[in-house]
Amino acid sequence: MDNLQLVFNRHRKYILYLLAVLVLGWGFTPYQTIFMGLILGTGVSFFNIWLMVRRMNKFGEAVLSGRKMRSLGTISRMAAAVLAVYIAMQYPDIFNLISVIIGLMTSYFLIVTDALISTLFGKDKQQEER
Repeated sequence: MDNLQLVFNRHRKYILYLLAVLVLGWGFTPYQTIFMGLILGTGVSFFNIWLMVRRMNKFGEAVLSGRKMRSLGTISRMAAAVLAVYIAMQYPDIFNLISVIIGLMTSYFLIVTDALISTLFGKDKQQEER
């Protein structure tokens, strides 16, 4: 599970940098509703990835101890995404709905990109070790 924690720490760093850039975009551009939507969606996306990592750690502990686990929290993550979309629909003058949806996909885009990069450059490290 240490590898999972390392990957999560790397993702957390990337998302927090992205959130900082989004806050600067909100503060210094006239596109405040778009950036607020991206901030809301990315924040919920970060919460979802944190929740997934937490559940995966508990799942690993349950497997090692021989216990069973009910679920990995799919319903909780979906509910958080629905809540973000609901907030954007209730306050369209503050949040852009399309930006919220794009922000919700941020962590998944990050996971895929990070996996591709580590696969491409990870092979070089494995060959150097041999």
